[in-house]
Amino acid sequence: MPPTPPAPAARFIVLFDGECVLCNHWARFIAARDPRCQFALGQLQSETGARLLAEHGVPADQSSIVLLGPAGVARKSDAILRILAQLPMPWRLAAVGWVVPRFIRDAAYDFVAAHRYRWFGRDEACALPTAAVRARLLT
Repeated sequence: MPPTPPAPAARFIVLFDGECVLCNHWARFIAARDPRCQFALGQLQSETGARLLAEHGVPADQSSIVLLGPAGVARKSDAILRILAQLPMPWRLAAVGWVVPRFIRDAAYDFVAAHRYRWFGRDEACALPTAAVRARLLT
């Protein structure tokens, strides 16, 4: 059975580390603040996630969020800022982070990514997604 495509309204696909507690909170954050349902969510570890990464020529790096959208592929801090720029106010204001050079933003992103399991934990079992997240999940 082929994977279910994102909802027709989804213009962006966010791939995140499904084992990371911080990443799962981020996915719930997006779903709760996306009234236009423009984001579909998928786990990097899933079959669909692996296929999408391969189709877009993105390395299978579990330590980076990946955003697939009309403007192409974004990873790390670029992905975070592009996501925030699409959310309604006041979250859109956080996109002012573009003024910080990428090498600084990505260094901070890499630091948090390297410590995320120790600081926030790891989901040992698949958490039950909220209805908002479930409606956006790629299968």
